[in-house]
Amino acid sequence: MSRKKVIKTVRKNHIWPTLVLCLFIALVVDIFIAFFASSFATYIVDTKIVDEYESVAYMAKIYDKNSVEEGENIYNLLDEDGRVYFICDKHGKVIHQNGSNTIGTTNGTVELPGTGDVLSDGETKARIYLDKTIEGFFSTDDEGNIIFDPKSLIKFANKVGEDSNLSADVPRSSIDLPLWVAIEVKGGTQVFYGKASFVISLSDVAFIVSFVLAGVVLVGCIIILMVVNMISTLLGQRRMSKVFFSDPVTRGRNWMWMSYRAEHILKKRINASQTFAVLDIVFVKYRNYCVCHSIREGEEMLCRVDKILRDSVNKKEVAAHYASANFALLLKVKDKDELEDRIKDILKKLESIDLEHKFSFHIGAYIILPEKDKNGRTVKRKDFDIEREYNNACTARTSLEECDDSGYAFFDENLVEEQKWINLVMDKYDEAIKNEEFVVYYQPKYDPKTNELKGVEALIRWNSPQLGFKPPATFIPILEKNGLIPEIDNYMITHVARDQKAWLDAGLDCVPASVNVSRAHFMEKDLAKQIRDIVDKEGAPHDLIEIELTESAFFDDKRAMIDTITQLKDLGFKVSMDDFGSGYSSLNSLKDMPLDILKLDAGFFGGDLNDNRGEIVVSEAIKLAKCLDMLTVAEGVEAKEQVDFLAKQGCDMIQGYYYAKPMPADKFALRMQKGFDVMADLEGRKAEEENAEEETAAETAPEATVENKTETSGENAPEAAVENKTETSGENAPEAETEEETAVESVPAAEAENKTEAESEPASETAEESANEKSSES
Repeated sequence: MSRKKVIKTVRKNHIWPTLVLCLFIALVVDIFIAFFASSFATYIVDTKIVDEYESVAYMAKIYDKNSVEEGENIYNLLDEDGRVYFICDKHGKVIHQNGSNTIGTTNGTVELPGTGDVLSDGETKARIYLDKTIEGFFSTDDEGNIIFDPKSLIKFANKVGEDSNLSADVPRSSIDLPLWVAIEVKGGTQVFYGKASFVISLSDVAFIVSFVLAGVVLVGCIIILMVVNMISTLLGQRRMSKVFFSDPVTRGRNWMWMSYRAEHILKKRINASQTFAVLDIVFVKYRNYCVCHSIREGEEMLCRVDKILRDSVNKKEVAAHYASANFALLLKVKDKDELEDRIKDILKKLESIDLEHKFSFHIGAYIILPEKDKNGRTVKRKDFDIEREYNNACTARTSLEECDDSGYAFFDENLVEEQKWINLVMDKYDEAIKNEEFVVYYQPKYDPKTNELKGVEALIRWNSPQLGFKPPATFIPILEKNGLIPEIDNYMITHVARDQKAWLDAGLDCVPASVNVSRAHFMEKDLAKQIRDIVDKEGAPHDLIEIELTESAFFDDKRAMIDTITQLKDLGFKVSMDDFGSGYSSLNSLKDMPLDILKLDAGFFGGDLNDNRGEIVVSEAIKLAKCLDMLTVAEGVEAKEQVDFLAKQGCDMIQGYYYAKPMPADKFALRMQKGFDVMADLEGRKAEEENAEEETAAETAPEATVENKTETSGENAPEAAVENKTETSGENAPEAETEEETAVESVPAAEAENKTEAESEPASETAEESANEKSSES
């Protein structure tokens, strides 16, 4: 079930079904009570009418069976019964009357069940006239039937009660309902009208009322039960929602509440024109705090952080605990400046949460702008996903991971491109390994005293058919972070050993090639055996493979490190420490590790060595290495003055742009051939660079100056010199510069700009280039 469906299920209102059921039951019970009361009242009335009708019908029958001659005798006989009656002919003329004639005008028929044997022809209906005293209380339907409904009876009973109260204080035990029964006699030539008094006892009324009251009580009880159930459902739903949307650690709101509430706010039409921001806030070093104190104290600190964040938002904003030490906020802001001010204020409050500790917090922010249609009009946000926007804020925050101090960062499209590049590298990696798209570049190491080739360092490049030529800085950090560097290490050792074997078979004067092994890989117990097996499989001598490890690796498991180095040396491999002096220097490491070579970090040579302090540091480092019977390599050397100084101090090898840039294997093979003159190559490269500078100056100079320069160059420049320069450049000068330019053109725009800036300086290993090279080694 998706998150939205889960939230919808929790927030779903379960009261309506209960309410509908309650109303349905109440309606059914009411209908039943009304139907029963009406049926019972009708039954009572019908029963009374049948009794009275039979009495009147009997008198009419006596009159009908006697002859006219008996006249007065029949009337006397009927009068003795004491019932009020009168007889009319078919024209309405009264023939005889006993008592007061109070017949009314309203008349109709009533059903007389079971009276077929009383009258001739089996009649089941009798005509009834209302008495003048009950005119208006009863009515007739469309078929002419008199309607005796409970409401009419109750209305009539009220009238009788009022009349009784006015006439006497004696309570009545029954209700008399006067009606007139009309029966045709003498073959239909006369009509016998007899007054019938239908007596309804109060016990009958009491029964009906009691039944109605019982029904009302029953309905009331049902309604009460339903209401109690609804209230219970409401309370249960509220408790469930509270648990579902509450964070068990901070006891505040959790991410599910953030998802529900944020989307509700952002999708409101009234907020369509408003600007919002999603923030990801991380408590830096929270785990360390828990280790130093306790998990309970850590959670208490999270509660305090949560309270500060909740106090920093208003009703139209949201603050919630996401997970672990992460918090999420939705803020309503006017612009980026206001957002920055609020973030700074939040950071200030968070940093002062505990005066006894210095806490740091990282905040990533993603700004949600109003959405516009193609006409530029603001529209309601529809396609909105808080998960996506929060992930963007997290992506911005991850750019601060290398910093331990508090800070904040905003999301931009560059971060998206970086993430796409990371995903692309990971997608292409397996294919690149399989197709051997990673290629080895070699940077030579020369003896500064004799200018002889003494060694070389193997560096990695990625020549992808789809992505182009990529320098190590664009993919090595990604592979490191995803644990793929050991595989790259083995790949490099395999190809370097393969090249060494090929060069030996070709009769070249091979020199040891150093290959960097990552610190993670170096901690494997069987690393020495792995390297031995790889090199032996390719058929290369062990003494032509040098294993480099960075200085930072010495701060891992020192015992395991010493064991691995010892095993490598026993197998005939040389081991060197790279980046000595890069910031982790420890004389203890030199004392304990049985190393063969010490590589001085390029940072030693990035500035001016002419001051006494710089000279002292470098010269003493070289002396220390010699005392420990270690060779020294200075990397990143780019100027002749630096070469002369290092030669004077006794440095064994120099690696840097002064002698050569990293180059493909075939170009490096030329340098191992007999007769290769490195100094001639340097002079040819220098002349080529000067010529390039002149051409650049000519392109930027005014037109007249360019023309004059061209004429002078064409008339005076000796052809031999030009030819010699071309030969030198063509035969001896390595094409690494061209390859490097190709690499720069292939990298993403931001990286290309950095690379170009690095190469515009008189570079050996400038800061950017050094970063690229060392990323391939780390």
